[in-house]
Amino acid sequence: MPRYRHILFDLDGTLIDSAPAILASYRDAFAQAGIEPVVPIDADIVGPPLLETLQILSGSHDPALVARLADGFKASYDSEGYRQTAAYPGVGTMLQRLGAAGLQLSIATNKRIHPTRLILEHLGWLGHFDHIYALDLFTPRLPDKAAMIRRLMADHALPDHRSVYIGDRSEDGESADANGLPFIAATWGYGSLEAGDMAGHWHACGSPADLADTLLAG
Repeated sequence: MPRYRHILFDLDGTLIDSAPAILASYRDAFAQAGIEPVVPIDADIVGPPLLETLQILSGSHDPALVARLADGFKASYDSEGYRQTAAYPGVGTMLQRLGAAGLQLSIATNKRIHPTRLILEHLGWLGHFDHIYALDLFTPRLPDKAAMIRRLMADHALPDHRSVYIGDRSEDGESADANGLPFIAATWGYGSLEAGDMAGHWHACGSPADLADTLLAG
């Protein structure tokens, strides 16, 4: 029997390559606002929540400016931009294998809940996941990923000794640690953790097939 019954996944950079779509929509938002970003709009800025990223890109914490940029991003991304999102090769097969083995799959992502659901539906993956959580799923918005994982586990009474979190960034591993969960780094994504970035108790898998083998091995 597999050791972990409940598999919690990050989304961007772990299951999907959303960078081209996200970056295009950030560029659209700044172009529409007539503002030059103060840092490059490249894959390094993909991962954190939308408002935090817009503050970094604009170099401003002005609520009105950030809200205007957020509206521009959402209009671009939620209409057509999200359709450019691609699954990493092998992820669909991995999800099928895990589901067929009776494992319960969940999403815990910094991405907003609306485009998260749009993307999962677009890829034909909605049926794979029992729970889909995002920071803005609740009001007030959850403060960070660690709090989101904590809420997901509490809402559904998931035992920590039978649960694991899968992600591609240090934040993901730290959020797992904050909840007493083991962490497996998906090193095929754009947030791929280098060996020097890995805590000693974290593990890594280099492909979706390797991850499925690891989770199903027990």
